[in-house]
Amino acid sequence: MLRIGLTGGIGSGKSTVSRLLAERGAVIVDADAIAREVVGPGTPGLAAVAQAFGAAILAADGSLDRPALAAVVFADTEQRAKLDGIVHPLVRARATELAAAAPPDAVLVNDVPLLAETGQASSYDLVVVVEADVETRVARLVQRGLTAEDARARIAVQATDEQRRAIADVVLDNSGTPEQLAAQVERFWAERVAPAQG
Repeated sequence: MLRIGLTGGIGSGKSTVSRLLAERGAVIVDADAIAREVVGPGTPGLAAVAQAFGAAILAADGSLDRPALAAVVFADTEQRAKLDGIVHPLVRARATELAAAAPPDAVLVNDVPLLAETGQASSYDLVVVVEADVETRVARLVQRGLTAEDARARIAVQATDEQRRAIADVVLDNSGTPEQLAAQVERFWAERVAPAQG
């Protein structure tokens, strides 16, 4: 099994790279999707988050009110650490389960937004970092519904490009066109993944 850690800052295009790798047969373990799953309605994760942050972070239907929680944790390092302490172990445990279910000859891609921040790079055979310049990322996040100010605030609390490059085996630049990104993914697959599969 070839284990690939895929990371990149918010708005960098990591999800696009993840999709392109899945199209080539990779098994994707998506930390963002798992993070939503482990705090879904009725889960122990949601109960723990509600206990830590109060009922104000719950929507009327009892589900997690993500914007309300984001308002509490994004500007406060201590609160964010408290949330991470609840959610990260649950995400890791679920990711381990999903990885164990993959075929032994799989190309397993762990899509982990905070790979640099959580110090997990050494767990992978290859670390792929997706980059885009800040203005491109802000524009993408505004298209997703964030204000430019919120987008910059979220970018600011994540690892820097330099910190991500320090753990990278491969850097994909997504400041250009979708076709340019797809060509880089194709080259990565041909040069680094296919040979490793023997």
